[in-house]
Amino acid sequence: MLIAQISDLHVAEAGNFMRNFVDANAKLAAAVDYLNAMQLHPDVVIATGDLTDHGRAEQYELLAAILDELDVPLFLITGNHDEREPFRHAFAATHPYLPREGPIQYVIDDYEVRLVAVDTTRIDHHDGEVDDQRLAWLDRTLAQRPDDPTVVFLHHPPFTTGIWWMDCIGLSGARKLESIVRSHPQARLVLAGHLHRPITTNWGATVVSTAPSTTHQTACNMHPDHEPVIAAEPPMLQLHWWTGDAFVSHTTVFEPPSDRIEIATLVADWPSAKARIRQGPPFPKGGLFG
Repeated sequence: MLIAQISDLHVAEAGNFMRNFVDANAKLAAAVDYLNAMQLHPDVVIATGDLTDHGRAEQYELLAAILDELDVPLFLITGNHDEREPFRHAFAATHPYLPREGPIQYVIDDYEVRLVAVDTTRIDHHDGEVDDQRLAWLDRTLAQRPDDPTVVFLHHPPFTTGIWWMDCIGLSGARKLESIVRSHPQARLVLAGHLHRPITTNWGATVVSTAPSTTHQTACNMHPDHEPVIAAEPPMLQLHWWTGDAFVSHTTVFEPPSDRIEIATLVADWPSAKARIRQGPPFPKGGLFG
């Protein structure tokens, strides 16, 4: 099973793209085109929050129009830049898995890997929380299918990153969350957003991975006195491949590279070389790989 993850889309009204720093809408449209064109099509796409820049109804209308072009089943959660009710109003009819009220939490049991969404948003705040009600729901949900490999996805990452100003708007209740996830070892991967950086850590007897943004990235500076910086680094998304035994995660740029070389053009008899490579090692130096 292949899970594509997009995060921190920050869709905004035309002419209001992150204070004119980046055209978030165009970047998201490019990500959709990339996913649709993938030779190995993802089974699902999950979007881990900050879907819009301010949570306004007009922004959700623009978001829906862009995402409507996606050819892959899509599952959404909200982030600190979102607003629950305008989000729900825009997507409830087309995304029936969304709860009609309360936190945006749900479970999808239709695939090889179970998908469990946890709402970490705190109303009118940028920092996140998982309260006892949400944690109890997660505990019950994971207990229902203890033998099914499961991905838990949320917006705020439940760990300290070393980027101080992002850690200050982190997740309250992370220790309780870790305890629950640790008690359910079928939770093989936890996916988050929020940070605008690809970061991975061991946590709760599993692995947590945060996705970069489809718009811009947070500068990677872990000095405790550095000034907050956002950077026009390439927009990216992640691909999480379930092999049947483990997850393998890839971070990829989705805009076309400035240049590329196809290996087949460097080899006189590529079909024979390809067949030889598929046979596996040994590969002596000076042969196929130079």
